[in-house]
Amino acid sequence: MKPNDDNGRLPTAQRPFRVLILSGSDRRQYNCPGVDSKSRALMMRMADRLPQEWEIDLEDLGNVYARARIQSCNACVSTSMALCVWPCNCYEKGNKDEPDLMWDLDLYARLDLADAWAIIGPVNWYAPTSNFKLMFDRLVCMNGGNPREELIEHKNPELAMQLEHTPEWHELSRNHLEGRTAGFFCYGDGGGDELDESGRPRKLRHPQYFDPEKEPFDDMRQTYAPLVWQCRYSGIEVPDPLWRYTEFGNHRPYSENQAEHMPEQGVWAPFDAWTDAFATFVAGKGKVEPGEFRAYGYEAPKHRWADTKLAWRDMRMRIGHAPKGSSPARQEQLGLNRDALLKLKLKRGEKEKVRE
Repeated sequence: MKPNDDNGRLPTAQRPFRVLILSGSDRRQYNCPGVDSKSRALMMRMADRLPQEWEIDLEDLGNVYARARIQSCNACVSTSMALCVWPCNCYEKGNKDEPDLMWDLDLYARLDLADAWAIIGPVNWYAPTSNFKLMFDRLVCMNGGNPREELIEHKNPELAMQLEHTPEWHELSRNHLEGRTAGFFCYGDGGGDELDESGRPRKLRHPQYFDPEKEPFDDMRQTYAPLVWQCRYSGIEVPDPLWRYTEFGNHRPYSENQAEHMPEQGVWAPFDAWTDAFATFVAGKGKVEPGEFRAYGYEAPKHRWADTKLAWRDMRMRIGHAPKGSSPARQEQLGLNRDALLKLKLKRGEKEKVRE
């Protein structure tokens, strides 16, 4: 059935089981590729195959022209875990200066509402797609993120560093989505028709640069290992049988390896087997109790005054007056930081090139 987000308010025992299926290919027919992806077709097939009494939520992360994209993670955790707010407050819904698809599609709440996630996407250059990588980078906050941004005045790094050393912080920092299940179905084409008999790209003028015996993965499902292990690190169960890779389209031009070519290449059998294994496992495991600090129903506090104070901090640092005892101040004293530049364009925050 179609998902009803209002069911998130019900006790766990009274609401339907819910699955979120994500298509991670960057392709959409409403952008320059002009053709929809294989992962979108697989997502739709999975939705039709799962038990229809479940709530089945779908999302395609593909790049639609003029639609917001997933903004990159600002790496707040590297300053202080307490600076990384759950759910992410580096961006916000409907912001015109930094539009963000994670917030515009309510992905934090939808990940929270689901008992299980199905992740479907291609291998791009020995790795997950850029949109999946962006999404999972932004999910660092589910692993220990700060659920009370008022304690750090929205985004004050000095207050976050102080909070990280208090007993209160150890009570607040937790895996906010722990207990859920994630399944991964990734696929590739083995280089299509680009490789010669030796396994090297045909176009290479310096074949000695590429040794096919030293390619990074013997098992290509390992291309998605960073996402799988991030889930496991964060308390999301990824059973080994639900992490699969299928290869098809070998030796074919890319134009002959589209969604409509999947039936003739025998893709349905391994994909349906994965879907059935996913459904069996998550049904047996059952519904997941929500965490104490939910992304679903979250309303970000107002932070205009906090932003004003952070803007004053920013202005002072531009003239070489970082907060006393702060990390930027110590970096300036040690000659590590050359960023106290009043002439930076305030609206852009940075010159065109650092070297200038």
